[in-house]
Amino acid sequence: MTRLDQIESVHDRSGNRAIVIGAGLGGLAAAMRLGARGYAVTVIDRLDVPGGRGSAIWQDGHRFDLGPTIVTVPQLYRELWAACGADFDNDVDLRSLDPFYEIRWPDGTKFVAQHDSGKMREEVAKIEPRDVAGLNRFLRDSEERYWFGFEDLGRRPMHKLWDLIKVLPRFGMLRADRSVYAHAARRFRNAKLRMAFSFHPLFIGGDPTHVTSMYILVSYLEKQFGVHYAMGGLADMARKMADIVELQGGTLLMKTEVDKIVVRDGRAAGVRLKNGLDLGADIVVSNADAGHTYTDLLPGKKRWTRARLKRTRYSMSLFVWYFGTKGTANKWKDVGHHTILNGPRYKGLLKDIFMKGKLAEDFSLYVHRPSATDPSVAPEGDDTFYVLSPVPHLGHGGVDWQAEAETYKARVLKVLEDQMLPGLGKHIATEQVFTPETFRDRYLSPYGAGFSIEPRILQSAWFRPHNVSEEIPGLYLVGAGTHPGAGVPGVISTAEVLDKLVPDPVKTP
Repeated sequence: MTRLDQIESVHDRSGNRAIVIGAGLGGLAAAMRLGARGYAVTVIDRLDVPGGRGSAIWQDGHRFDLGPTIVTVPQLYRELWAACGADFDNDVDLRSLDPFYEIRWPDGTKFVAQHDSGKMREEVAKIEPRDVAGLNRFLRDSEERYWFGFEDLGRRPMHKLWDLIKVLPRFGMLRADRSVYAHAARRFRNAKLRMAFSFHPLFIGGDPTHVTSMYILVSYLEKQFGVHYAMGGLADMARKMADIVELQGGTLLMKTEVDKIVVRDGRAAGVRLKNGLDLGADIVVSNADAGHTYTDLLPGKKRWTRARLKRTRYSMSLFVWYFGTKGTANKWKDVGHHTILNGPRYKGLLKDIFMKGKLAEDFSLYVHRPSATDPSVAPEGDDTFYVLSPVPHLGHGGVDWQAEAETYKARVLKVLEDQMLPGLGKHIATEQVFTPETFRDRYLSPYGAGFSIEPRILQSAWFRPHNVSEEIPGLYLVGAGTHPGAGVPGVISTAEVLDKLVPDPVKTP
């Protein structure tokens, strides 16, 4: 009997069968929790390795971590592993990063974000002494929103309208209608500090000038729990998650694509694969993008219709340049693990990306140098980098990435050489480029969005696609496009919310 025949045989039995569409971090976390509950789980993914956006590719001795690069709120992962009878710290080697990251501006100003509160006040004072008091207030604001927005709302279901109505007064008290940038502007006089304490929504696909100020909670999250790197990258952590799923008796079916979710007698009954094979299930969990789930895997639904999804605001997309350099391990010692290079504009650039859909002449860059911490990413004596630039998603139109990619890369190279990595071009030994078209084609992300649906206030909590389908019993959603949202802590939390919604499996004799 072939492996696929064995899987088909399992899915002929009823009572405890679960299919998870997508082996991203949210799908793997969901599979782990379902396996711990006693479900026979099959995870299906079109890629060849688990991890989704958190996977990696290996090229010429370099490991390119494709997506997330940091781990925050480590207790989330420890709790997930513990729910499966496993020990996170035995499986994953977390290294605390301090400083967290460095922010640089074209005029040479630098801001180093770090764990020590006294040093953070010194960093603020170097730029604007009068803003030290604002930092203290901002961190108190951040803590208040963390306990309400993350530990409360973010870790429980929000699919009932009454769940929203009950918390509206608290939303009002915390001025959730105000944007992250607007809140930072009330606490800091200096424009650079306003940027330094408002840019975080970009890591979950949101425009800081429009995303709800609840997301200032990230500053408390960093201060309280630190910023960490998983040795081997998120790809290794994803592999350890997949190992737990398999140890529970689950199966990962890689390089296999789901064609549609099968609905029978009004409820989710399994999936049909692109090869025509039907796999039955008692519950189906989609870790695919919510837009792809409802538009392509389940078209014609009433609540999340194609027209409604077209009106939905998606996150920006990304231009990401991965490259390995030869013989540079000791050349750029001042370049840390994470650096943000600002362009000359902030609010104007955000408007170009999110509102105008315009590929601007200037840009800001996030530079990831994992070889500063993890020697396994590159051959000895070499370096591995990725450089990320937020760009408009494909829904705006107007950018031909087939024609623009090389030109854009050359502009990025010039900024890197001028401001950070002199002589970079002559040291590059291997490279890979992802454009918005890559995100569309590799991850089946609508418009090539980097982080699914943008986390604006009317696209958050109850307003977001729910973790349990309103229309199809037995169908559940996890991942960046559902509640509580994007970012690694967010997608891991979607599986925790799922665990509160899924019924216990039927015990088979």
